Amino acid sequence: MSKRDYYEVLGVGRDAGEREIKKAYKKLAMKYHPDRNQGDKQAENNFKEAKEAYDILADANKRGAYDQFGHDGVDPNRGAGAQGADFGDIFGDVFGDIFGGGRRGGGQRQAARGSDLRYNMELSLEEAVRGVTKEIRIPTLAACGTCHGNGCKKGTQPKHCSTCQGSGQVQMRQGFFAVQQPCPHCRGRGQVITDPCGTCHGEGRVQKSKTLSVKIPAGVDNGDRVRLTGEGEAGEHGAPAGDLYVQMNVREHAIFEREGNNLYCEVPISITHAALGGDIEVPTLDGKVKLKIPEGTQTGKMFRLRHKGVNSVRAHSVGDLMCRVVVEVPVNLTDHQRDLFMQLQNSMSGNPQRHNPKKEGFFDGVKKFFDDLTS
Repeated sequence: MSKRDYYEVLGVGRDAGEREIKKAYKKLAMKYHPDRNQGDKQAENNFKEAKEAYDILADANKRGAYDQFGHDGVDPNRGAGAQGADFGDIFGDVFGDIFGGGRRGGGQRQAARGSDLRYNMELSLEEAVRGVTKEIRIPTLAACGTCHGNGCKKGTQPKHCSTCQGSGQVQMRQGFFAVQQPCPHCRGRGQVITDPCGTCHGEGRVQKSKTLSVKIPAGVDNGDRVRLTGEGEAGEHGAPAGDLYVQMNVREHAIFEREGNNLYCEVPISITHAALGGDIEVPTLDGKVKLKIPEGTQTGKMFRLRHKGVNSVRAHSVGDLMCRVVVEVPVNLTDHQRDLFMQLQNSMSGNPQRHNPKKEGFFDGVKKFFDDLTS
């Protein structure tokens, strides 16, 4: 094996860090790997030389000895060992991260955290605006009370997996490539349960329903969620439980509609109230309040009642109540009432522009439109 300077072999400076050394080695391994250079003896020697240099410089103790004493400071048999190394094993180090972990990247699979759960909660508008505490009952997987979640019979413990020797990984070879994958016997845990719990049959979890008290904050809206940490499904073999997400679904209200922090409602008023003005009572979520209707109010007029809306969980101020008045035309008139309306109409016919400005303006516009068409 060549005794060239190891830093020169990898093409790095003597102050190169671990990451730079590994990157340089990967580049050379890709270039000179025998699988890419079949029958090229020089490429094979270059590959082995790069491997030898990497093995020394990637080890802090060996690198220190090499920096101080040169080739004499490192194990003289290391080069021979590199010559006899298996190419698949070497290449597995380079690409271990891509194929699920090489010899240096393997390890036991951690027990999986429990799944998160979602519960859809229906609320009335009043409950959503004011907040409420409700009890819910949910089916879930809970930690087994007999084995406390480890899946083993009382007095026993899991044993190291004989297939993967407790590593949780097995290696599959395909030509020069070495690919690691979770052990099929222990499913990557590195341990097996030989005496399973009689209650959960080794799963560590049992199907169960539980009742929870959920506090819903004031001001929630459709789609908002409340998270209950650790109230989801229990994890595998004692792993942490998932979370429970309670999602809000606010039912439609008979009077109010909500948009953001504001509430909207339609308030019907009589034709006399619209014409003469006066006070009317309008509903809010806190009870009735008086609203002053000015004389000559038209249908569709919007009135704002400040701070009678919603105090949202996301806002620092209370919204408003927006009241849209709708002038109601009387129906089922008596003959006397009909006569009174006729008298009213006749009394206003002398000056229609004064009493019905919108109506007169509309018909003036219509007349001009048709005049323009014919001119």
